[in-house]
Amino acid sequence: MQTTIHSLKKGQKATILDFDIDLIPLKLLEMGCLPGNDVELLQVAPFGDPLYLDINGSHLAIRIETAKLIEVELINTSEK
Repeated sequence: MQTTIHSLKKGQKATILDFDIDLIPLKLLEMGCLPGNDVELLQVAPFGDPLYLDINGSHLAIRIETAKLIEVELINTSEK
């Protein structure tokens, strides 16, 4: 089972691995939502949608439907 941005918990960090470029809005790509970049879940809206993220220093909100399409790998911060 793949891990997606949707499955992150508040404060968790991950590295973007892959997504279907045809399904992701161009604006997200322009703001740094690209494979290899780090993402952190900063906040979840009161009803769970949208998700507020930090992607390489850019803060943006994305819908859950979009977050489910972006595959990530968790960064283990306990080693630091």
